[in-house]
Amino acid sequence: MNRFGRSSLGGGPSTTNSNARIATMPGRLPVPATPVRPLAAATANLGLNSDRQRAVMVQRLRNQGIQDERILNAMLTVPRHVFVDEGLASRAYEDAALPIGYGQTISQPWVVARMIAALCEERMPTRVLEVGAGCGYQAAVLAQLVKEVYAIERIRGLYDMARFHLRTLRLAARVRLSFGDGMAGLPSSAPFDGIIVAAAGIKIPASLLEQLAIGGRLIAPEGGATQRLVLIERTGPATWRRQELESVRFVPLRAGTQS
Repeated sequence: MNRFGRSSLGGGPSTTNSNARIATMPGRLPVPATPVRPLAAATANLGLNSDRQRAVMVQRLRNQGIQDERILNAMLTVPRHVFVDEGLASRAYEDAALPIGYGQTISQPWVVARMIAALCEERMPTRVLEVGAGCGYQAAVLAQLVKEVYAIERIRGLYDMARFHLRTLRLAARVRLSFGDGMAGLPSSAPFDGIIVAAAGIKIPASLLEQLAIGGRLIAPEGGATQRLVLIERTGPATWRRQELESVRFVPLRAGTQS
């Protein structure tokens, strides 16, 4: 196996509970029909217990094969319970996707760590685009590692939620958040030396591949009913190298915006 396969970062848990629609997963909570309100005082809700739970989460990630201490420290720093509804705060550090409203979820911690680890292995990108910011959690983790983080979200309510959470944690200046069509990327800010896509398309959009700098990497889920993480590295002006990683399950990648 090569450096981006299971040999380096481990197979991890079953990813049927990754960034999927909760309603399709037996035993999970249903997706709320109404938007989930942001958690205004979340950092006070769990108190010191959240620090302990976050440490347990990080140790679990280490046991699951995430070995990059930079990423583990970033996951330890960002309070995941801030990004979920108050009623789900006690579950924030489980290795599970949780509903955030609008039929969307916050990805399970292992998926977040795995995707960032693949992007950053043996390097550290300085300019990263996240497609599908959701509630802002993955962008907040990236902001602990990457100098320039750009994030785009197509659902207005989630864009507002992500902006609120990033401001609450004083990360708004470190994450350049945009409301728009993620499939189109951000051509005005390209090229990026890293792109993370947090929703699954049948194919990786060509517009995103074109916004990748030479030597840059893109990681995204690809497929329909069956999905895999795909890592693509741009090797020249018109050449890309592709590698398939673990099986995952994400919400669909959609074009356009939703107000």
